[in-house]
Amino acid sequence: MADRCDTKGAEEAATVQGTEEKVLPKLTPAEFRVYNRLAEHMDYFHNHFRHSWNELYEACCNNRRPSGVSIRQFLNMGTDFLSQLNFHHSIEEQSIFPILAKKMPEFKREVHLLKQHKEIHKGMDRMEDYLMDCKSGEKELRLDEMKKVMDSFGKVLWDHLEDEVKTLGAENMRKYWSPDEMRRLPM
Repeated sequence: MADRCDTKGAEEAATVQGTEEKVLPKLTPAEFRVYNRLAEHMDYFHNHFRHSWNELYEACCNNRRPSGVSIRQFLNMGTDFLSQLNFHHSIEEQSIFPILAKKMPEFKREVHLLKQHKEIHKGMDRMEDYLMDCKSGEKELRLDEMKKVMDSFGKVLWDHLEDEVKTLGAENMRKYWSPDEMRRLPM
């Protein structure tokens, strides 16, 4: 009985605020796991990108490579980060997003998440050019310059890592997909 009262109150509050969004019942822990699976999986990959970014960025901020890491190894760390992020985005754009876009407007072309990809890739291209110039000897590695390049796309990258996981979270996914459909989604 109390749950019905809480739901009714929430429905009235939503109507008063003008959102008129349907209030969904509370998820059981098992339902939450089903609906949150993609978010958890995505966050696992994103945590790897956060760690790699932080390692590179910290070196730039300290104007010092990590202890025991040669210039060549550091440049490879940067190009590996870019390669893995590019591969991750390619999989998303070619295999995951088109399926999700069938029901979810957030994953359609030229919408927020894909616009973020474009902005991130502009910065990634600049970073790759810089790192390749350093690898070829055309430029000398200057961590303050590399930091400027990373700063040019860092905010949109970090926002994207959060936005994507939030969009794939249980409360959003349940608006579009049944539990059976969730179990069949790739990833």
